[in-house]
Amino acid sequence: MAAPLSETTIATIKATAPALQEHGVTITTRMYERLFQNEGVRAMFDQAAQESGEQPRRLAAAILGYAQNVDKLQNLTGAVARMVQRHVDTGVKAEHYPLVAEALLPAIRDVLGEAASDEVLAAWGEAYWFLADILIGKEAELYAEQAA
Repeated sequence: MAAPLSETTIATIKATAPALQEHGVTITTRMYERLFQNEGVRAMFDQAAQESGEQPRRLAAAILGYAQNVDKLQNLTGAVARMVQRHVDTGVKAEHYPLVAEALLPAIRDVLGEAASDEVLAAWGEAYWFLADILIGKEAELYAEQAA
């Protein structure tokens, strides 16, 4: 399990929530553009949900929810459980998480420009991997249960 997020990271993430509320769909749309340069990853996704904008909207809402509750993770228990189930259903593995990070963090900078300072991106990198570690662990448990 990852170390708890620092107070500085929590404060930075919470401070970005208004920007995420305003620009979240643009960020996630840009992230998917970057992510889908990898055809293998692109094939894992429902392209109709991409084209309709449903998936970028869902992810933007999830990221915003995380930003708003980063200091109250117990509020995200149900959302995390649904995400874990969806990831297992679609074959997401631990090795996919670096690909998402490599697409998401630059997408934040692409959209927010100077507002996405190195400090903001470092905080989001820390927060991303904190949540990713939780998801990876829970997904591994579910994969093991299904295999048993």
